Amino acid sequence: MREASYYEALNGQRVKCRLCRHNCVISEGKRGICGVRENRGGILFSLVYNRLCSYHVDPIEKKPLFHFFPGSSAFSIATVGCNFRCLHCQNYEISQLPKGGRILGYELTPAEIVEMALRYNCKSISYTYTEPTVFFEYAFDVARIAKEKGLFNNFVTNGYIEEKPLKDISGFLDGANIDLKSFSKEFYKKICGADFESVLESIKLYKRLGIWVEITTLIIPGLNDSHEELREIARFIKNELGRETPWHVTAFYPTYKLTDRPRTDRRLLKEARTIGLEEGLFYVYEGNVPGSEGENTFCYNCGKLLVERFGFSIVSYRIRDGSCQFCGAKIHGVGL
Repeated sequence: MREASYYEALNGQRVKCRLCRHNCVISEGKRGICGVRENRGGILFSLVYNRLCSYHVDPIEKKPLFHFFPGSSAFSIATVGCNFRCLHCQNYEISQLPKGGRILGYELTPAEIVEMALRYNCKSISYTYTEPTVFFEYAFDVARIAKEKGLFNNFVTNGYIEEKPLKDISGFLDGANIDLKSFSKEFYKKICGADFESVLESIKLYKRLGIWVEITTLIIPGLNDSHEELREIARFIKNELGRETPWHVTAFYPTYKLTDRPRTDRRLLKEARTIGLEEGLFYVYEGNVPGSEGENTFCYNCGKLLVERFGFSIVSYRIRDGSCQFCGAKIHGVGL
């Protein structure tokens, strides 16, 4: 355990957590929505510090981050817990632990994590699988040491962190893939248990802080797949983040509590990608459909194929010093 950052004491031994945008008021002996921050005697504790539930060496393309050191390896880490309650969570076994349940995990210090990342020749550490915001103190210490050792850091996140903690870690955080799950208040409330506008504010803050951002939308048939909504997402990305921000439109498959919906049809992903390009985005990708042309990076200026992918593997690469090798246009990202 470690005393949590970003909370304030209230009367009656209650505390108000200021880490994420839920701003939970937690009574003595209780936990916040995330299930991993507990009030003990008027002091808020993180229950997951040094408690890694999962770690693995992944291709960075799995995050997905296509414009962040393409072809490199990321040392992926997670603890249990999440501040969302997504009905379609793909990692619900570790993210949606029973409230008040035992905290599971391996005891690994931040220094040990960084040592392992270096041992496996990883370019970056990825805070992923669950929600990195809920293990912020742990992630912050890992990220700080990683930077000192020459590694880069990226979050795979739902975008629900509060302003101050994000500003505090921004100097160590190089990239983020942020879920923009829908452009609907109702969807966020019913499917995720969160506030839509708060997500938008957080996403814009990532951009203002100079963190490289890529956006992912998991397209669920009948819930967030209308052409109108997809255009709204594409326009938000273009107008608020910049047309150089990659958008990943990915295929849903039935899981957890959302098993009454079919898998996403490939044609719908192609339509979503076309919408993004029509709205002026430079880079739109189809995800969870290996072999699709939509996995590839094309130059927005001359249209030539620059990065050919199959799944998480790069087949060919034609970016030179961050530019298209054919026409010289700048290709946006980190470490290209």
